[in-house]
Amino acid sequence: MSRTPDERSPDFGRLAAEYDRIRPADDSWREIYELVRDEADVRSRRVLGGCGTGRLCAALVADGAEVRGVDPEERMLEVARARLPADVMLEQRSAESLPFEDGCFERAVLWLVCHLLDRPRAFAELRRVLDQGGLLAIVSFDSSHFDGFWLNAYFPSLEAIDRGRFPTRELLNAELGEAGFTSVRFVRRSQHASLSRSEALERIERGHISTFDLIDPGEVARGRALARETLPATVEYALEWLLAFARR
Repeated sequence: MSRTPDERSPDFGRLAAEYDRIRPADDSWREIYELVRDEADVRSRRVLGGCGTGRLCAALVADGAEVRGVDPEERMLEVARARLPADVMLEQRSAESLPFEDGCFERAVLWLVCHLLDRPRAFAELRRVLDQGGLLAIVSFDSSHFDGFWLNAYFPSLEAIDRGRFPTRELLNAELGEAGFTSVRFVRRSQHASLSRSEALERIERGHISTFDLIDPGEVARGRALARETLPATVEYALEWLLAFARR
């Protein structure tokens, strides 16, 4: 929903047209979505969602939610508008400055976005637009996700960059509390995933996660060359999810 203030900032627009192909809503994505759907009780609710290419909003709509989406990147919104019903309102705005009245949503969902935000500002805004008793759901990665991640061997600075971006459970709990949220509850989920060599190479070549935009270009080039030489036929890796649910 917003870009980081780093010297290099992720360019989400560069991947908008092919994002859903190189980062598909696969079985792993669907499992986490169903967990959020059930834990946050989003069915038939008024829900604010981080938009991206619209996959989250589309899933929420399919489950009967009344959805509005926000994203600061117009090219992402263009993809989302093409896939979503015309009555789903999408706004080119950031989570730190929401164009909505106080208390107009029952639920809000942040999916792999809290590491991109000025969280104190964004959490204050999200609390403002939720009604009394409303629920914020956050999908992020647990700190253990970065231990031995498959890209670490090719891009040595990636682990430290992402550890600096993604909040730990303890930090997230503190920040939500400082923003006035209560009854904060965490859920962990571990998944196993695999990629074929060609799938893994395409992800690396296309820089499929925003961290690539924060790595020195020389390191990126060296890592890509090493991957072309040494990637195995199948890449096995773990996904370690951290989900947070907090009450207004």
